[in-house]
Amino acid sequence: MDYVCPICKTENKHEINFPVGEYVCRSCSNLISTVKNSSQKVVRKPVENVVLNIGQKGVIDQAEYSVIGIIVRKYGSGTFWREYYLKDQKGNNAFLSESNGHWVFLLPMPIGKFRKKSSKQIILNDRTYRWYETTECHIDAAAGFFEDALNFNIATYKEYVNGTEMISQEQSGSSNEHFFGSHISKYTVKKAFEISDLPNYSGIGIVQPFYVNIKQTINILCIAALLICLLQLYVYTSRTNYSVFEQTVRFEDVKNKEMASKSFTLSGGSAPLKVNLHSAVDNSWANVQLSLVNENTNEAVYTSKDIEEYHGYEDGENWSEGSTTEEFNFCGVASGKYHFVISAEKQETIISTTSASNYYISPDGNITLSREPSGIVNVVNNNTRESVAFGDLETLKKDQSAMGSLVSKTFGKQNLDSLLNINTTLSEASQNTVIRDGSSVDIKATWLPVSFWNFGIILGLMLIFFIACYWGNRLFSISKWSESSNSPYTQS
Repeated sequence: MDYVCPICKTENKHEINFPVGEYVCRSCSNLISTVKNSSQKVVRKPVENVVLNIGQKGVIDQAEYSVIGIIVRKYGSGTFWREYYLKDQKGNNAFLSESNGHWVFLLPMPIGKFRKKSSKQIILNDRTYRWYETTECHIDAAAGFFEDALNFNIATYKEYVNGTEMISQEQSGSSNEHFFGSHISKYTVKKAFEISDLPNYSGIGIVQPFYVNIKQTINILCIAALLICLLQLYVYTSRTNYSVFEQTVRFEDVKNKEMASKSFTLSGGSAPLKVNLHSAVDNSWANVQLSLVNENTNEAVYTSKDIEEYHGYEDGENWSEGSTTEEFNFCGVASGKYHFVISAEKQETIISTTSASNYYISPDGNITLSREPSGIVNVVNNNTRESVAFGDLETLKKDQSAMGSLVSKTFGKQNLDSLLNINTTLSEASQNTVIRDGSSVDIKATWLPVSFWNFGIILGLMLIFFIACYWGNRLFSISKWSESSNSPYTQS
């Protein structure tokens, strides 16, 4: 239907058939009464942050709507919001309200559909809506077609809120209307009306939802926790923990080369593989290089470990450091067939006995005594490698030097001549030989119980996430209600 403005003679068209009481001329902005075909007043054009046009179509909740009118309302000296009047093909009314970039989709609602619970609460469909605020406003700008005459006097809006839903009561003069509104995202509006730009968010909308749906989050986390528990239970019960590998390897067999071990099979869920290395090193070190090879994928995990053990006697006390055993884990080893690739080396302890006919090493390993055929006695401090020669045993016994004192403290009243004679045969047999400590290394692998560490971490992170969401939602709600004089949260 076309309406020709009696003031400027401009045609004003609209496609939907409904009785028009007033319209705003798109050219001269006169508010025209269709009954009198005369201007009631000149109104301001809605311009700022207005993103929809008269006649523009969009689909919301599977219903196609046309924009038939636009009203900008003003509260106080500088607070504005925009209301877009919509009609579907059947002539049903709907409204889009936008304030600070937050959108609400509203539908007319009969007054008797809800009931009052108290002066500040009403109930609709067993849900309680709390009074948010009462706002007095007036029409600041308008455009489009309207069934009823526009009232430019002060109108009172009273809103009741529950989460993302609201009930709005509009009272203007003798007119008293109610609307049911719900949050609608700006992206839904943008897609529905195929528009490119929308006002940016500012603050928190009266029915804006929290960024995370708390109820859905609880359901998802509970289901995820249950599935994780069932999976962990299956993994734990699907395998038995046992020793999977044990072998003694001679250093001479793997010196400057690698050796592939026998294969072993792991069955069940992923778990740490503990490896124990032992070698009888004595005041020396050994190094073991180990690769765990998955025979199904040829993937290898490499590690290198030192075994060190040192001891001695100093300042009247025995000391020791290191150990003849090293343990470490290959983490998260999955089921499959594996073998080790082994390479190792060790420090050699060499004692030259070319000129000595007999020798003796103290039980603590700190001192070596040797007697040459000429009767000269050599004393070696194995810790400092200091060596002192004495003409005979009697001279050594009477010596008051640091070396003599160390020998006296170490051997006490023991007969040194007898000690040296005990090893006569051994020393003769060991001339020009090399004495080696710990000629081999023992390697043992055990598949440990399925670790609950990762399981606990995941559940802990899920709990932390839920707590963060819960408190975030609470702070969000407090901020949303901070503009209300009827906030359910204690005001500080």
